[in-house]
Amino acid sequence: MSRNRPYLFYELTNSVCSQCLMKVEAKVIIEKDNVYLQKHCLEHGREKVLISTDVDYYKMCREFIKPSEMPARWNTPIQYGCPYDCGLCPDHEQHSCLTLLEITDKCNLQCPICYADSNPNREIFRSLEEIEFMIDAIVQNEKEPDIVQISGGEPTIHPHFFQILDLAKSKPIKHLMVNTNGIKIAQDRDFVKKLAEYKPGFEIYLQFDSFEEKALQELRGVNLLDIREKAIAHLNEFNISTTLVVTLKKDLNDHEIGKIIQYGISQKAVRGVTFQPIQIEGRIEDFNPAEDRLTLSEVRQEIINQSDLFSEKDVIPVPCHPDCLAMGYALKMNGTAIPLTGLIDPEVFLEGARNTIVFEQDDVLKSKMFELFSTSHSPSSAASSLKELLCCLPKVSIQENISYDNVFRVIIMQFLDRYNFDVRSVKKSCVHIAHPDGRIIPFDTYNMFYRDGLDGKLKEKLGEKSYE
Repeated sequence: MSRNRPYLFYELTNSVCSQCLMKVEAKVIIEKDNVYLQKHCLEHGREKVLISTDVDYYKMCREFIKPSEMPARWNTPIQYGCPYDCGLCPDHEQHSCLTLLEITDKCNLQCPICYADSNPNREIFRSLEEIEFMIDAIVQNEKEPDIVQISGGEPTIHPHFFQILDLAKSKPIKHLMVNTNGIKIAQDRDFVKKLAEYKPGFEIYLQFDSFEEKALQELRGVNLLDIREKAIAHLNEFNISTTLVVTLKKDLNDHEIGKIIQYGISQKAVRGVTFQPIQIEGRIEDFNPAEDRLTLSEVRQEIINQSDLFSEKDVIPVPCHPDCLAMGYALKMNGTAIPLTGLIDPEVFLEGARNTIVFEQDDVLKSKMFELFSTSHSPSSAASSLKELLCCLPKVSIQENISYDNVFRVIIMQFLDRYNFDVRSVKKSCVHIAHPDGRIIPFDTYNMFYRDGLDGKLKEKLGEKSYE
């Protein structure tokens, strides 16, 4: 009888029980070419969660990491230990690459997968005073925030929406996004014309989950394909930078990954596509984490398999939070694209880049891209010239004035939830959300522990009646 375990023990971390949310010890194990998180709660028993289908990529994420960059200030003390002290507490290991600012809980949809339980009946619109307080908290943390994303609910229905944009633009924010379902943009051309006045440093983060009615009904509760296409037409007309945001559910819309990438490449205003596997929090029901979960590695492989654009070397970890973010860049021209990431030394991302989620704001990455675009090269440096490389490819027409607008990005953004939660990983979270009381909290923990007064219940579990 063999005394060997059927798996390879890789590392030890902490997680939380998916039932009681109390911290538990967890093992990362490798079994049959997959990576699992195995944890044990004394009250609720054992859990085994798939976290990667690509062992080599999982290991690469451990190497693709750079020194942590801290915020300008901390918001909370260390009292109970991660993840119960958000935030940001001094034990966190990354500043905010992107901070969400929720200005309303009201929405004109009631999506079955909403993590925030937003709906048409929640009549909560934050005042300009409250919003400025939250923006100022973000600025105090970051001094010059890289990206602030105006979100909701549906932010475009806020009665003071443009005043909020004016307020945000008056602050030292490098890049401003609006996270929207696109209904207002599709239905009101004058509204979109007004949005164009906030360029540059302004972007629409547009829900774009599927071309199929079944998937849209399951994810959003309504067929929004016509709305999406009208919204894209208006955004193209005014050339407002747009990211298509795809919420992915396994065996529902993951077969459309390549089609959506190609659609994005063909649209004038679209600068990239972000794929987000469903986070199992909020309103989600009838979700089997063992069968319905998509891991980052699966999404990455489908991008490689379906897009005919990226190879394995072209979709790499984002070094600020490599477990949960991956990226690929391409040069977009005349409805086609050429992959770029594999042409850049990975050390560029590790040593210099501050924020690779939105490349427009990263001076180091931008300079490396322009080096590739350079036409002033000697024969000995020809291999580093993107234009020369492209001239060797058939059916590629090179524009005389290639600008940075021609760069197209694909991002995979995975959020941790109660099933795949890894304390080691969440400490590196760089996508955060502004709490109304001024705290800046990792998005992963916010929906589990801090949204809508959940932290009060959490502190009771931890033996204290209220948060101090």
